[in-house]
Amino acid sequence: MVYRRTPAVQARLDAQAALIVQAATRVLSRDGFAGLSMAAVANEAGVATGTVYKHYEGKTDLVTAVFRRVVAREVEAVRAAAAAGTATERVATAVETFAGRALKNPKLAYVLLVEPVDAVVDIERLHFRHAFAEAFEFAVAEGVSRGELPPQDARTSAAALVGAIGEVLVGPLAHAPHGESVVPELVSFALRALGATR
Repeated sequence: MVYRRTPAVQARLDAQAALIVQAATRVLSRDGFAGLSMAAVANEAGVATGTVYKHYEGKTDLVTAVFRRVVAREVEAVRAAAAAGTATERVATAVETFAGRALKNPKLAYVLLVEPVDAVVDIERLHFRHAFAEAFEFAVAEGVSRGELPPQDARTSAAALVGAIGEVLVGPLAHAPHGESVVPELVSFALRALGATR
């Protein structure tokens, strides 16, 4: 007879896996990808290292789970920011949200954006960038169709914005606290790049 987990057992295991992902997120926020180990995560979560391995095969599997959880939350915040208003308002709010949230947790944002990681995790990073680009693409396409922005390929413009924002944030995130002008400068750049008029 095959053993089947009861809903209560499954709920307990799911809660434990979520606790481990939260602990891994804290370790990444403090020590980066290079400083994350299964033992460090177990210590942070208050569980045995074997318990971490029961849920995640290794560091790559665990970090992939963190990327999926954190990125889904961040992408949703940017999508919500880009959901209403004129094209200019939507792009400005999306840029402010993307950059502002990154700068609130610089170490984790650095991990998500550029820190060298395993190839499997890098695939998650690409999904992350595409998801952000889609949020911008929709706003740009609507802006073009309404005549608020000049004609342009919305997909190309959106991908370029995400790349530019990420590149600008790499310096502040990697080396020093950001200046107060970083986010406003990024908003101004994005609007100029799209040909928006305020």
